Order: sequence, then structure tokens, then C-alpha cells
Amino acid sequence: MSPITPMAGPRCFFYLLLLVCTQYTLAAFPQNVPIGAIFSKESREETTAFRNRLDMLNKAKDASFKIVSDTKLVDTSSSFNMVNAVCSQIKRGSGGVYAIFGMYDMPALDAIQAYSRNLQVSFITPSYPPAYDKRSDFVVYMRPNLARPVVDLINKVYKWDSFTYIYDDDEGLATLEQVMDLVQMKDTEVIARKLGGADNANATITTIDGEGERRVIIDLDRRTTEVFMKKIKERNMWTSYYHYIFMNLDFHLLNKANLTYGQAKVTSFQIVDPLRGDGKDFQKIGKNIGFKAALSYDAAGIISSAFNSLKQDRTDINLSDDTSPACEKGDNIWRFGDRIRSSLQKVKTMGVTGWIQFDRFGQRENYTVHSLELQRRLMVPVWRWRNSKLTKVEVNIPRPSTKPPALGDRVLRVTTIFESPYLMNKSDEEIAKCPPGRSTCQYEGYAVDMLEKIAAIVNFTYKIHIVADGKYGSENETTGKWNGMVGELIEGKADLAIAPLTITLVRERVIDFSKPYMSTGISIMIKKPQKSKPGVFSFLDPLAYEIWMCILFAYIGVSVVLFLVSRFSPYEWHPAESCGVGSAEEEQTNDFGIWNSLWFSLGAFMQQGCDISPRSISGRIVGGVWWFFTLIIISSYTANLAAFLTVERMVTPIESADDLAKQTEIRYGTVKAGSTEAFFKSSTIPVYQKMWNFMSKAEPSPLMDSNTKGITHVRESKGKYAFLLESAMNDYIAQRKPCDTIKAGSNLDSKGYGIGMPKESPYRHKITLAVLKLREDGVLQNLENTWWYDKGQCGPVESTKKGETSALSLSNVAGVFYILVGGLGLAMMAALLEFCYKSKVEANKSKVKARMSVKGENGRVPSPTDPFPKSMSSVPITRPSGVSLYEMTYT
Repeated sequence: MSPITPMAGPRCFFYLLLLVCTQYTLAAFPQNVPIGAIFSKESREETTAFRNRLDMLNKAKDASFKIVSDTKLVDTSSSFNMVNAVCSQIKRGSGGVYAIFGMYDMPALDAIQAYSRNLQVSFITPSYPPAYDKRSDFVVYMRPNLARPVVDLINKVYKWDSFTYIYDDDEGLATLEQVMDLVQMKDTEVIARKLGGADNANATITTIDGEGERRVIIDLDRRTTEVFMKKIKERNMWTSYYHYIFMNLDFHLLNKANLTYGQAKVTSFQIVDPLRGDGKDFQKIGKNIGFKAALSYDAAGIISSAFNSLKQDRTDINLSDDTSPACEKGDNIWRFGDRIRSSLQKVKTMGVTGWIQFDRFGQRENYTVHSLELQRRLMVPVWRWRNSKLTKVEVNIPRPSTKPPALGDRVLRVTTIFESPYLMNKSDEEIAKCPPGRSTCQYEGYAVDMLEKIAAIVNFTYKIHIVADGKYGSENETTGKWNGMVGELIEGKADLAIAPLTITLVRERVIDFSKPYMSTGISIMIKKPQKSKPGVFSFLDPLAYEIWMCILFAYIGVSVVLFLVSRFSPYEWHPAESCGVGSAEEEQTNDFGIWNSLWFSLGAFMQQGCDISPRSISGRIVGGVWWFFTLIIISSYTANLAAFLTVERMVTPIESADDLAKQTEIRYGTVKAGSTEAFFKSSTIPVYQKMWNFMSKAEPSPLMDSNTKGITHVRESKGKYAFLLESAMNDYIAQRKPCDTIKAGSNLDSKGYGIGMPKESPYRHKITLAVLKLREDGVLQNLENTWWYDKGQCGPVESTKKGETSALSLSNVAGVFYILVGGLGLAMMAALLEFCYKSKVEANKSKVKARMSVKGENGRVPSPTDPFPKSMSSVPITRPSGVSLYEMTYT
């Protein structure tokens, strides 16, 4: 052996010290880190994900230690079994474990929290996190809380003021309690319903439907959620007025075939980013994994990161019998427990479930929840929630298919309704001629012919079925469900609806329409009135009753005025023909006594003339204005007489909606659950509002179950009922026997008929192009002429307007009467002037005031030679000039 040199001693001491330090460090941090693992028997996916992640970490090139797990399968809902599993994991005799990864059910939560806290053994779990007031320091919760994202979404985005919350287990109840605590400040009404098992899904859905609850949050496990969705579809509750929020984070894995034809709004949540695609993490554990498996996968990474941090800090966590805890000793606190807990809670990393970070109580913070909505039959990410902040997600999701499926490969289901002339049954003889196996051959009509031409253009086959309830389609205000053909399209029972289906706003919201194939509008159908023939006194019809009365009073008035002016005017007096000229006794006579005046007026009115005529200016004025009056009256009467005597008039009592609204004798109504009823119900025009108030409140109800019943009621009501329906149908019925109905007035509105299809139908574009082609080629117009007029049974439609033969009213000839009255007044003034003038002239000549007899016909004035005739009495009157006058009166 060689001797030791002086330099050898220090060198050996250095190597010895290095060896001792190395051995100490290696002894301080173990090569194998035992981890407990507790799973339920049903959690195979979670077990596989956790083990696979540990294997990947242990096989990594930079791995300086291995994590080994001791897995136990237990009943996670039993507190006793869970405590036994935990205690067996940390038992001293087995060497113990550094931490435990496990799953639990809510009944075992309190026991897990108590033992982990007392023994200071960290428990990492993907199970449901408790409320914030029930947290535990030594439990690390991988699963984020959904209560806050849900409440923020319904408050800030959907702005709900009420909703129904359906749960079925303790986890759902715990989430419900947190949701209610968060929404109570918003004064939001929450209806909580416990399902009580999947078998009670149908009863719960029936209750929800019956009570009109439209906003529903569903917090159920994966299997029960699928059952619930199926029952919703069977109940026809996938309409656009429902909004469902599914709390299950595995909603993206469920069979969503029930959503294929649904129009309800659907919202779900994910913690796995749906836009990550096929990343390396997904390739290792599977593309479509459940959220608990993803959390288990991330939990293995969290455990590895925590112990890597402990190793880098050279923390002494070497297990020994005197340092490991034991369940038998309640005061046995593990001195490594707080270090491991602290290291786990300090981990910050990106995992499959997004950003992973914990608060001091082991609950996730700064996590991300993705909100998805149903669009184009796909669940599309719309909102991203993080720290109470909602961010809109802009992503272009491709359509399920950019090219519509080949129509020739599928038989389209066509729903329709019996409505002449759109769809009618053929006669038995025609059905017998149909080719074998062709079920649609039994129908005929405008809609059938149009459907055949569209099918020939687009190249598809079809099968017609009649809508079950015989309705066009309207929404129930209480339940939000649609009936009729619209309801069948929404529920996926039909691909097309070809009928006189009106395109309206509310229908366009839930289904799609083609371009209109026919224009129409609401019109009034009434019983055709009987034609009026000229009667015995029909010659009086050209002038109104009040005009005839005015003519009679005018005739009498003119005669009286003519008599008076003739009395006053001296020019109407002349010597009687029986007295010779220059005789001593001259009698003055007047031709216009009362009877002659009447005769003159009558002769002028009848345009026959008379043997006497006025001589004075006043008399001639009376005669002139009377002739002008009779000229206008007779001309107007003659012009209107021919039409009244030769044309048979058909007078209708109703000409417009105003006429209907102003009267109560004629009742009126429309079809229930149709677009016409919806028009009046939603109208803001006062006249239509008044009509709807009448129709909705009248007893018995004037609303009809179908157009056929409404038309029958019009025919049987003897003119006491008017039916409101589309003008196309009104025109058709007017051409059918017994030809006893007629369209009154013009249309109340303008609308169109379209072919209905489900929302986002892949056939809409081609069918719309086919309709436009048929319309531009004139095919649709030819079909309309064929079914409406060529096959009509009543001949040309007769006009019901009265304007051409209506009686003249007083306003039409009022000016003639004004001229007549003015002329009569002028004649009276002229007669008075004549009298005054003549009196003055005679007084100047004879110094005697003229006196005249006002006796009726052929009156006499005494001559100066005969001052006292027998028939007169005299009273002497003395004048200042000394001339005696005698005032004479007839005895």
C-alpha cells in the first residue's frame, strides 16, 4: 500500500463530505412517491385517465422520481367506506402515502374533510366542490364551481326574471342553493323541482308544460339528462319559446339527435376548451373524454408539479413510522402535511381543463368556463366566462353540410290540409284509374298540381299526409306550443307544408318559407243579396224622398208667391172683357187668382205651358226662376230614370270593414288558430281592434273551426253573418254552386302564401327557385285560372257597387233650391216697388189714394160715378184737402 501524501488528506475529506451530502439529499427526497387513489367502481374513465397521466410522467426523460399509486375501488357514497379507504391508505404498517387522489359523493364530503384536516393529509379530488362556507384547507378541488358563471349568464346576457331549476341529487341541490343565494339580490323568481329519478321525468315535464314554465335549468347526471331530453322531444317542447340550460359538463358527449328538428334555445357548459381541436393532450387520453376524466388527468399533473417543487426546494418529506399520521391517534399531526398542501395550492399551470390555480382553501380560481349554444344543429361556443367577466366568442363553425342532400334519394314528407281548390279528394272513378302503389293519386287541386311541377324541377319524390288536427298553425299563448302544419314542421314530422299557408312574422320565426306563390288578403264574404226589380212606384226612385218633398213644397210656395205678387202688382190688373171701352162702369180683373197660380205652376213644371202668363216684372221673375228650377229637376230626373227602370240592382248591406264594425245586426268572425285571427288579435288599427273585441267576446262565439264551417254558416244565416277569410278562397267560393256568396268591398290587407319548411331546411333554396320559375313562366297563373275560373260554376262575377245607379241626394240639387228661393224673394221686392210706384202716380192724378179689392178671383174696383155699390158699406173719411174717401170692404 502506497503512503499517504500531505495533499491526499484534504482531497479525501472533500470527497467524503460530498458523498455524505449526496447521501443525505437522496435520503431526504424519496425515489418513489406513493400516492393513494380512491375510485368508485363506475369511474373507469377517470381511473384510466389518472393512471395514463402518471405513466407518462414517470416515463419522461427528465423524471427524477416516480409517483406510484395504490388504487382502491369503494362505494364513494358511503362515509364509512370512504373513511376506511383513507385510513388504510395512510396506515403506518403499509408505509403510508404522501397524498390521496380520490372521488367522493356528497354524503361522504364531511367525513373526507374532517379526516384530511385532522390528519393534515391532502386530498385531491375531481368531485363536486362544496359551497364557500364549507371549504376545507386540506382538500384540493379540481372541479370549478358553475354557480357563478350560470348566474352571470342569466343576469347579464339572458336577463331572466324567473326560471325553473331541476335537480335530482345532492350535487344539484348544493348548486341550486348557491344559485339562489346569488340571484336573490336580482329579485329573480326560482322554481325548484326535484326529479326523483329518471322514471319521473315524464311527470315533471308534464307539470312544467302545464304551468307554462319556459326557462328551465337542468342539473342532472349524464344518463338522466339523456332520458330527460328524450321526454322533452316526446312532449313536443322543443319550440322556439323554450330555453334550456344544461348544467352537466358532459353535455357535449350526449346523444343530441333529439335536437335535430328542435327550435328551442339550448345552452350548455364545458371546462375543456371546445376550440382546442386534436391537441397532444387529447391524443393521449382520447378526443371525447368526460370532464371528470379530464380533471383526473390534470390532477396527476398537479401532483407531479407539486412534488417537483418540493424536491427543488430540497424539502425533507421522507416517510417513516414515526412521522406518518395514523387514524388511531386523533392528535397525531403529520409534520409534512402542511408543506405538501402548500405546494399543491401554489401550482399554476395550463391543463386540459384550462388554467389551473387554487386559492388558500384549495378551490379553483381564475378558471374558464365555456358557454355553448345550439346553432344550426351544432353546439357552438358563444361566451367565455372568467372571473365574473363574460367575453363574446367569435368563431366560424362550418355548416353541417354546405351542399344540400340529393333530394332524389329521399321521400319528402308533405303535410297539407283539405281546402278547396288547393287540396280535394278525387272521385271514386278517378281514384280507380290511379296506378298501383301511388298513394298521392287520390288527391287533386291547385296545391297538388303545383307540388308535382316543383318535384319535377327539383327532382324529388314525396308522400302527402293530412295534418292531424286540421289546423294551419298557431301558437298557444300559455304553453308556447304550435299546432297544425307549423307544429308538424317544428317537431320534424314533415319536410314541407304545401297549402294556403300565410307567411306571417310569428311563423317566420319558427319555420322557413319559400317565396310567395300567390298574393292574397283578408276579405269579407257575405250572403249574396236578392236582386231588386222595379216596383209599381219605381219611377220615384231617381230622386230621393226628401227631394220629392222639397219639390212639393216648392210648387205650393211658388203658386202662393205668384198669387201675392199678382195682387200687389197693378200691371196684372186689367179691365174685364165684359165691359165696353169707355163705359161709365169699368171693372178691373186679375188673371192670377190662387187656382190659376197653381195651374200655371203645374203647367210649367210639367213642361206643358199655360194659356195665361204674367204681365208684371215681378210675376215674370217668379215664372222665370220656376222654369229654370223645373229645367234642372226634370233633366236630372230624366237622366237618372233610365238606369233605375232598366237595371236590376243588387244592394249589399256591407261594403267595408267600417260597415261591419259600426253595426251589430250582422255578426262576423273568422277561423280559429289561423293567420286571419292573428291579424285582428295583434292589429293596432282602431277599427280592427273593435272588430276583434266583438269576435272574441260575442256569445255564441262567431269564430269557426274551419273555412268550410264558416262558409256554411254564411249560407245558412240568411244574411246575418259575414265571414272573414283570404280573398283567394272567397273568390273561389263565389264561383261554386249554389252561387249564393259574394265578396264585399276590397281586401283588408295584403299577404302571400308560401311553402313552409323546418328552420335551416337544406331544401329551401331549391324549392324557392322552383317557385320563382313557375311564377315567371306563368304556370302558377294558369293553374289559378284553371281551378278558380275555368272550372267555375257561376259565370262572371257581378258588381255590387251602387255608385252607378244610386239615388240623387239633396246636396246634388241644393243649388236649384237656392236659386228658387232667391228668385221668389226678388219677385216680392219687385211687386212691392211696383205697388208703391203705381200708388204714387195715381195719387198725383186723382188726389185720391187708390184702394183695391183683395177679393179672390175677378175682384172689382168701383168707379168714381158709383161710389156706393150694393155690396159695399161706406165709412166717410175726411182728409186735410177736403176730399172724402171711402174705405170699402166686402160683406
